[in-house]
Amino acid sequence: MEVPKIKSSFSMAVLLILVQLFCLPPAFADAGEGRAGDKSFTMEEVVVTGSRETEPLKEKPQTIGVVKKKEIQEVKPAHPQEIMNRVPGVWVNVTAGEGHTTAIRQPLTTNPVYLYLEDGIPIRSTGFFNHNALYEVNVPGAERIEVTKGPATALYGSDAIGGTINVLTRPSPARPEIEINPEIGEFGWYRLLASGGGTWGNDGFRIDFNGSHSDGWRERTGYERRGSTLRWDHIIGATAKLKTLIGFSDISQDTGGTSGLLKSDFENRPTLNYQTFDFRKVQAFRASTEYENEIGEKGSLSLIPYFRWNQMDLLPGWALFQAGPNFFGYSATTKYYSFGLLAKYRQDFDFLRSRLIGGVDLDYTPGDYFERRLQAFKDGVRFVSFVFVNNRDNNFDYDATFIGLSPYLQYEASPLERLRLTAGARYDNLSYDYTTNLAPNANRPPGAVLTFTHLSPKIGLTYDLTSSLSGFAAYNKAFRAPSSGDLFRGNQGTASTSINLKPIVADSYEVGVRGGIGRYLAFSTALYYMIKKDDIVNFSPITNVNQRLNAGKTEHRGVEIGLSLIPLKEVELNTSFSYAVHTFKEFQVSPTIDFSEKEMPIAPRVIWNTRLVYRPAFFKGGLFELEWIRLGDYWLDNANTEKYNGHDLFNIRASYPITKQWEVYARLINAAGKLYAESASKSGSDAAIFAPGQPRTIFAGVVYRWGGI
Repeated sequence: MEVPKIKSSFSMAVLLILVQLFCLPPAFADAGEGRAGDKSFTMEEVVVTGSRETEPLKEKPQTIGVVKKKEIQEVKPAHPQEIMNRVPGVWVNVTAGEGHTTAIRQPLTTNPVYLYLEDGIPIRSTGFFNHNALYEVNVPGAERIEVTKGPATALYGSDAIGGTINVLTRPSPARPEIEINPEIGEFGWYRLLASGGGTWGNDGFRIDFNGSHSDGWRERTGYERRGSTLRWDHIIGATAKLKTLIGFSDISQDTGGTSGLLKSDFENRPTLNYQTFDFRKVQAFRASTEYENEIGEKGSLSLIPYFRWNQMDLLPGWALFQAGPNFFGYSATTKYYSFGLLAKYRQDFDFLRSRLIGGVDLDYTPGDYFERRLQAFKDGVRFVSFVFVNNRDNNFDYDATFIGLSPYLQYEASPLERLRLTAGARYDNLSYDYTTNLAPNANRPPGAVLTFTHLSPKIGLTYDLTSSLSGFAAYNKAFRAPSSGDLFRGNQGTASTSINLKPIVADSYEVGVRGGIGRYLAFSTALYYMIKKDDIVNFSPITNVNQRLNAGKTEHRGVEIGLSLIPLKEVELNTSFSYAVHTFKEFQVSPTIDFSEKEMPIAPRVIWNTRLVYRPAFFKGGLFELEWIRLGDYWLDNANTEKYNGHDLFNIRASYPITKQWEVYARLINAAGKLYAESASKSGSDAAIFAPGQPRTIFAGVVYRWGGI
């Protein structure tokens, strides 16, 4: 039987990893401080996402992956996938343009089980989550990216179940500087990244621009993006400072990248697209000001008022479905704006080197959603035209105001010199005031006011085993309220089901070890186990129709390893590995359909990313990198009837600084020209469909830098 095999293979993988970690040579205990590829040891890394304060990573009882500025600049990602997938246990796939879905300790999903932040501020409101949120942020222009894996609900609230991704902006430069980076590539790709700024007196400024265009390698995969970020840093006296961020993005893309193909078309003509009229257009604006004031020698007050505005127009080809002899889909417009406040106070104490952090998050987000049903017409396998349907039974027009009030408290202390304890809790009171502008029916719920409340505690500890080896253990209670789309947009007669969705509640347990040997080796590893109750999952009664249902219980368990090794002065080897099993423990959708004890679909057990970097002296600081990506096989449907076999991909990158100011670079994506699927799925008894991945593609660019330190 399959289930015992799963448990056995998982246990063997865990045992093997623990043996490898704890059977290191005796010299490890006396190793000096240093980090592979860096002068500072990995345990001296500081992070902000774990506590909303700058603190040493070694004192955080959770797994936080960090991608630094240097690596972002070396990779120069055209898509968030190219940089995010380097973090152990992270799989970000490509939908269209910079669109993406994510898997972090979860199957690949569009559901709101991840929280996306920019400088600690949620990019979108809980009530209006979108899985593509990273395309609204200038990822290639980031200072660093911190990925907190597993629940962070006790600090950040709903959605922070699978992981929290915090993109940190680059600060104002101390001296005037300009950086210009034009880039070209195959399939009509061109991009301009530009950044500049300086500091004069107490004021520093930086402006970043990202303009990208692609014709797309496949039909209906064109993409256009313009975005800018302005940052102003201002010092007030000796103890206070302001940081103001203003960001705007304008995105227009064909959504054909997500469109799946039948196996024969996938294998023989992967550039084909069955849709000819799908699109997505997004405009997003964000503004915030952070006021931070040091109060005395050990206190700090932070106030961050913010504003968000977003509009998305969407006609999704992936939502076209057949009902009887006809085909239907929809066109939708979503609009919302937000006013919010993140207020926090931190107080340090000499007693037990303790720290108390308390705060409250406020979010007020009115939004509206308008959707019209359309009828689509086929010519063979392709949808070639559509008309809007006059019958309004399947249309939606509603207003929903989301209000969030969430206080939290976290306490840290060191009762022993090497021991650090952390405990905290957050209380979420989240509500929707929903009004439908069309008559309620089987698809449209009647107007309602819904409130979700939850207390989310956490407790953890870290212990310095040696000067270069640290361990941690943690328990987290996670919570996720249904989004407005889950609740108020019923489908195919499911209004009564959607509006009665329950919030997800999860219990997560995690242990880990991190450390290193001198400047030659750095590693981190974590074992996790999470049970989710009332998990909101997709059920497809017919092709391309997804209903949101509460599964009784799902189980998520795995191991993650990150390793950085410098065997030679000019050579660096980095690997990120994860092995995980995601299972429906209780999921019965009808008296005759029961998926209990089945593995969840689109949930590969193995995710592996390895990079071999060569930095020869004659490259003058340049590099040559070979990257190997391994994605394991996974089930395509809830019933576990068919699998995708997984794939192996190779990428090559090289850069060379001609002078101090000028650098040239190139990268070859999918160097072996492998035919693979970015994602694959299956609905009921229908044939499996495969969304083809990017073919062999070359990019090249030049960087000009002026000024700076």
